[in-house]
Amino acid sequence: MKIVVTGAAGFIGFNLVKKILELNHSVIGIDNMNDYYEVSLKENRLKEIHDDNFTLHKIDLENREAVNMIFKTEKPNIVINLAAQAGVRYSLENPHSYIDSNITGFVNILEACRHNKVDQLIYASSSSVYGANTALPFSTSNNIDHPLSLYAATKKANELMAHTYSSLYNIPTTGLRFFTVYGPWGRPDMALFKFTKNIIEGKPIDVYNNGEMMRDFTYVDDIVEAISRLIEKPAEPNPEWSGENPDPSSSYAPYKVYNIGNNSPVNLMDFIKAIEEKVGKKAIMNFMPLQAGDVPATYADVEDLYRTIDFRPQTSIKDGVGKFVDWYIDYYKVKL
Repeated sequence: MKIVVTGAAGFIGFNLVKKILELNHSVIGIDNMNDYYEVSLKENRLKEIHDDNFTLHKIDLENREAVNMIFKTEKPNIVINLAAQAGVRYSLENPHSYIDSNITGFVNILEACRHNKVDQLIYASSSSVYGANTALPFSTSNNIDHPLSLYAATKKANELMAHTYSSLYNIPTTGLRFFTVYGPWGRPDMALFKFTKNIIEGKPIDVYNNGEMMRDFTYVDDIVEAISRLIEKPAEPNPEWSGENPDPSSSYAPYKVYNIGNNSPVNLMDFIKAIEEKVGKKAIMNFMPLQAGDVPATYADVEDLYRTIDFRPQTSIKDGVGKFVDWYIDYYKVKL
């Protein structure tokens, strides 16, 4: 099959491209290579891909004509949209970039799928859509009408937009609510990267909500495995769906939403301890209040995902953090 992966130079996208190529599919990558974080990291990810079945187009998803041309020329079977302006806290500082990338860019992808007879669309949503919800674990059957950040609101909007296209044009769409993805080649703005860097360098780390945080940390290989299996399981109409008691995660249309999380939340202090033990140094902690737009706990209900693909994420924090730290030390040539 021929598969478009947007955000192909990104953290999850790069790992997914490698997996799809291993499955003998052709990959058309799309990435604008923006400087939200160090571009050299994105470039070096791409250097790890050695396969003639991979091509990369450097464009913005907001560029409707460029997106349409790629779809028209390449004629993909499947589209996996991972490109987005990421980061909850950054959305408070630069809201317009989220609308450009996550809303305008996404509608351009939907339109390209519609007009080029794409077989299915898989797209990244986020655990942040659960917003002010406090009932744990978070379930895709929960109402998600109270987002706490513009980033979360754009991800909920993506789910609504996808449903509209599934309903109007019968395009199978599958939304994936990722829970705190981490691992080698991760983004420098993420907690694991920042904590590891500062602990190694003997600098303080900012610990929000005074450490009273729970996160369903999910290792990137588990995310990629789940997506690769979902390629073979396009969304289908739910024959039991009822407008009188509507299930938010499915539809009369070929539409589905899944959580992809470890189903095992970890206390932030235990997460930091795992880094300390791997690095062999103690963290200097700067305890801070909960940040605007952030939530104190996440925890994914993944039973729906397991029933569909017979797989659930299960990498332990000790193993996952260990693999990240090994990568970090090797990549940055760190001497401990």
